[in-house]
Amino acid sequence: MDVQKRAKVLIQAMPYIKKWSGETIVVKYGGNAMINEDLKSAVMSDLVLMQLIGINVVLVHGGGPEINAMLNAIGKESRFENGMRVTDQETIDIVQMVLAGKVNKSLVQLLESHGGKALGLCGLDGKLLMADKLVSGAADLGFVGEIREVNPEPLQNAMKDGYLPIVATVAGGYDGNVYNINADLAAAQIAAKLGAKKLILMTDIRGLLRDVHDDESLIPVVNVSEVPMLKRDGIITGGMIPKIDCCVEAVRNGVNCAHIIDGRLEHSILLELFSDEGIGTMFY
Repeated sequence: MDVQKRAKVLIQAMPYIKKWSGETIVVKYGGNAMINEDLKSAVMSDLVLMQLIGINVVLVHGGGPEINAMLNAIGKESRFENGMRVTDQETIDIVQMVLAGKVNKSLVQLLESHGGKALGLCGLDGKLLMADKLVSGAADLGFVGEIREVNPEPLQNAMKDGYLPIVATVAGGYDGNVYNINADLAAAQIAAKLGAKKLILMTDIRGLLRDVHDDESLIPVVNVSEVPMLKRDGIITGGMIPKIDCCVEAVRNGVNCAHIIDGRLEHSILLELFSDEGIGTMFY
């Protein structure tokens, strides 16, 4: 890119920098962007830049592949019902160890190696996430939880002190147990509780496609009132249903807009925030 083009990029970003500075944005981090080393580095650079220009960022993460790897290492099979991990006592111990330990702290270290300030948290810290056991039809999912309360104080205190909170999605139960929480749902509820301007879900697809076999059929903007019709028409199906339901829940609970973006694209967060075109699908 020549110097003039770089200057134009910076000029285009200026109004967005002004717009987002001082606001809160929640990013749910997952998919290929959490596995590929180049993409991981790009995401951390994006987050540090956001922090430097005064955006209050909260990063919420899962860690399915790492949990699967640890379960495989001890000879335990991963089981799923309707896309949710069946979590017995042994599995929740592994989930807590991997998510709140290995994955969370490695992300803190990685972000700080890129020049940011990060604080690793999980839902057990300061009663950040409180949950009941999820009741899901006939299937008993074990220690899978449904969030009942979000305490924003630990996140607000961290951001006030200049730290970017990185949240592992295990929650405390009112019954004294620890529960595994879907990271998309946790991100949506955290965003709503914080009054975030944006929720960004990083995925391994471009966004909502009118035709799943055609990447050029991206639907860039969706009013949440259109979602039931899109489901009836078979455009929102399968694994996209829970992700889009999270976006709808966030918007209906006060988040200005929610985005599903392609985390396989380097610097996808910056492209969404600081360009005229944006990327992915926005729900408002």
